[in-house]
Amino acid sequence: MLLTGGAVIIASILFNKITSKVGVPALLAFIVLGMLFGTDGILKIPFEDYAFAEDVCITALIFIMFYGGFGTKWSAAKPVALPSVLLSSLGVVITAALTGAFCHFVFGLELYEGLLIGAVLSSTDAASVFSVLRNNKLSLKYGTDSMLELESGSNDPFSYMLTLLIIEFMGRDISAGYTIFMVVREISVGLLCGAAVAVLAGAFLKRFKFNTDGLDSVFMIAAALVGYALPTMLGGNGFLSVYILGILLGNMKIGNKKSLVHFFDGVTNLMQIAVFFLLGLLATPSYIPSTLLLSVAVFLFLLLIARPVSVALILLPFKARLNQIALVSWAGLRGAASVVFAILVTMSSVSTQNDVYHVTLTVVLLSIAIQGSFLPYISRKLNMIDSGGNVMKTFSDYSDDEDIQFIRLDIDEGHKWVGKSVKEISLIPGMLLVLIRRAGSSVMPNGDTVIEENDTVVLSATGYRDRGEDSISMREVEITPKHKWKNKAVSELELKENTLLLMIRRGEETLIPRGDTRIEENDIIIEGML
Repeated sequence: MLLTGGAVIIASILFNKITSKVGVPALLAFIVLGMLFGTDGILKIPFEDYAFAEDVCITALIFIMFYGGFGTKWSAAKPVALPSVLLSSLGVVITAALTGAFCHFVFGLELYEGLLIGAVLSSTDAASVFSVLRNNKLSLKYGTDSMLELESGSNDPFSYMLTLLIIEFMGRDISAGYTIFMVVREISVGLLCGAAVAVLAGAFLKRFKFNTDGLDSVFMIAAALVGYALPTMLGGNGFLSVYILGILLGNMKIGNKKSLVHFFDGVTNLMQIAVFFLLGLLATPSYIPSTLLLSVAVFLFLLLIARPVSVALILLPFKARLNQIALVSWAGLRGAASVVFAILVTMSSVSTQNDVYHVTLTVVLLSIAIQGSFLPYISRKLNMIDSGGNVMKTFSDYSDDEDIQFIRLDIDEGHKWVGKSVKEISLIPGMLLVLIRRAGSSVMPNGDTVIEENDTVVLSATGYRDRGEDSISMREVEITPKHKWKNKAVSELELKENTLLLMIRRGEETLIPRGDTRIEENDIIIEGML
C-alpha cells in the first residue's frame, strides 16, 4: 500500500506537468489515473469501500476548505462579498431546483431524486477553477477572480446542507418547521463555532511562543480539525465553520504566515491528489454507459441553462456586465465536493432509480474536461483578461522563491527623499525602487516620479543566501525586567567583536535598530555573530 501510494503521488506530479503543457486541468488526470488503477483499469485493484472513501474525502475537504478561506484576501474580496455569498447560497438553491425539475419532467425521475442530483451538483469547485487560472497565469477583470474564489470556497457548505435535507425528506416525513430549524441550526452553529475557534486560535498564536519550528503548522492543523468537528457534534455545518475559520485566521496579523501559506499549499495539493485519485479508484467505468445519456443531459443543462440563469438572476441587480456574467457562468466547474456528496447519497438508506455516484462522476469529468480546458479561451474571447493583474505571485512569494528581496521604507516628515524625483536619489548599486504606495493606491515609478511625504517605497535587491562559508549564526535575546540592556540605546551597548543587532521584535512590530533605538522590556533582540 505504501509503495502504491508513493507511486501514485509521483505519477500524479508527472501528470500535472504534462497536463499543464497541453492545457488540460490536472485534476482530470488524477481521476483518470485512479480509474486506470481501479477495477476496470490496467492494475484492476478492487475497491468498493465507500465508507473509507467518505472518511478520507471529508478529511481532505476540511483542509481544502480551510485553506480556501485562509488564502482569501478580505480586502480584495470585500467589494464582491455580497454577490459572492448570494451565488454560494441562493445560487445553489436555484441551480438545484432547476436541475431537479429538469430531471423530473424530461427524464421522468422521482422529484426528490431529481432534486437530490441537483443538490449534489449545485456547488462549484474552487480547486478546479483556480488550478486552471493559476496554471494559465490568468487574472480576470472587475474582481471576478475574488468573486469566483469566494463563491466556490463558500458554496460547498450550502450544497452539503441541501443534500442532507433532501436525504432527510426522502427517508421520512419532516415538517416545514423542522426544516427551517435544521437550516437555521446548521448555519448559525457553523458560523458561531468558526468565529469562536478563530478568535481563540488567533489569541493563542499571538501569545504563545513555539520552541520548535513547524509546530505552528501542526497547531493550525489541529485548529482546522476542531473547527470542523465541534460544530458537527453540535448539529452545525462543519464545512461552513472551517471555511469561516480559515478566512478569519488568514486575515489576522499572526506570525510566520508566509510559511503557513506554503505549508498548506503543499497539504492541499496532496489532499486534492488523494481525493481525485480515490474517487477515480472507487469508480467502475463499465457502469458509466448505463447512465451516460442522463449524465450528458444534466451536464449540458447545468452549463447552458441552470448555471447561467442562477448567475444572471443574482448578478444583474448588481449591474454586472454581460461578459462577466457569461464568464462566471462558464467558470462554474463541478469538482470533488460533488462526488463526495454523491458518496453520502450512496451510503444513505434512500433508494434511487439511477446510480447517483456515477452520474455525478461523469458530470464532473465532463465539466473539468470541457469547461476547465476552454476557460482560458472563453476568458480571452469575452475580453475578461486583466493583463495588469496576476493571480500567481506577490512580492512576498518572490522573496521566498527567487534570489531577490523586497525592502519597505516609510517616507516620514523630514526624510531627505521628500520632494526628490527617483532619478535624483542615490541608491546603493544593485538596488532598484520598484513601487510606491501612496494614499492607499500603488504607483509604478519612473525616473521623473517625485517622492512625497507619507509615501511607502518598496526597494528590491539581490538577496543573500547562506551557502555555509563564513555563515552568520543568529540567536534571540529576550529583554527581561532585569536585563542589562533594558532602557539602553543601541549605541550604548557593549557588543562582542563581530556581533551586530539585526532586528528587534516588539509585540507585533519589527524594528531595524539604529544607534539611537532604545531597548525596551519584553523586546526580542535578533543578534548575528560570525
